[in-house]
Amino acid sequence: MSVADLPKVELHLHHEGAAPPAFIKQLAHEKNVDLSKIFDANGGYAFRDFVHFLSTYEDATSVLTGPEEFARLTTAILEESAKNGVVYTESFISPDFCGGGDVGAWREYLAAIQEAANAAEAKHGITLRGVVTAVRHFGADKSKTTAHCAAETAGDFVTGFGMGGDEGQFTQGTFSYAFDQAKEAGLQLTTHAGEFGGPESVWDAIKDLNVERIGHGVRSLEDPALVKELVARQITLEVCPGSNVVLGLFPDFASHPIQKLRDAGVKVTVSTDDPPFFHTTMRREYEELSRAFGWDASDFAELNQTALDAAFCDADTKAKVAKRLEQV
Repeated sequence: MSVADLPKVELHLHHEGAAPPAFIKQLAHEKNVDLSKIFDANGGYAFRDFVHFLSTYEDATSVLTGPEEFARLTTAILEESAKNGVVYTESFISPDFCGGGDVGAWREYLAAIQEAANAAEAKHGITLRGVVTAVRHFGADKSKTTAHCAAETAGDFVTGFGMGGDEGQFTQGTFSYAFDQAKEAGLQLTTHAGEFGGPESVWDAIKDLNVERIGHGVRSLEDPALVKELVARQITLEVCPGSNVVLGLFPDFASHPIQKLRDAGVKVTVSTDDPPFFHTTMRREYEELSRAFGWDASDFAELNQTALDAAFCDADTKAKVAKRLEQV
């Protein structure tokens, strides 16, 4: 069995960002919406840089206007993930795109997503959990509304709270109220940092938001003291190598710091971020990492165990997923 065929755990996947281009094109056709500008000549998503990527992302989500579309989207995402051997995934889902922050509407969207996820688990053997996500560049007030939605629906399916978006907008501490609100509701915490923001953004995430995981975090390697802090606190990084390469943080997989972070004792995991945007899959991530660093099945087994330990789900779910990982 090649490493690409191994069962996998993924912790960093944006729900809307995992929408296949063909799926968004079909929805746009059904709604008679012209989204031609967001696609390239090959039918993929087109963007120039990170800020333009965010714009393209939000344009793509514009045709996702109701619970039924999100149910269809969830089915499409989980079918694709299952094809790539993923047996457990957590996706970032934002009430901003699911009802505009209204709790009642958010519950309807969430019910549709859960129903589709349950059907996918029965059919494909893949488990989904939701990490409710604030959008950083939408500001602090919006994040409080998002946290309220998260707190009101915390439970077996909604198990975490996080933040994505433009790291150049505001500071981590700007959102401390929302993160405190989510934590009080029993949700586990993560936030994007150390991607386009430097090591200081990771320090801020740790000190101001008290998170258990960091989305990306790859620029932590620039600060040896921070690396030691991540090890001491046992904070897990949700690393997305393919995303980092496409967005220009590193020229190729061989230049990516995941190996050095791992060697330093930092807990690292592997995810795809927004796979169709970055022309990647979990199979490709495994293949490229194996090619770049010589990782074999035992390396990926260790990474998956790290991911499962850090997953925002209960012990029974972890035990179920652990059995799937053993089926090699």
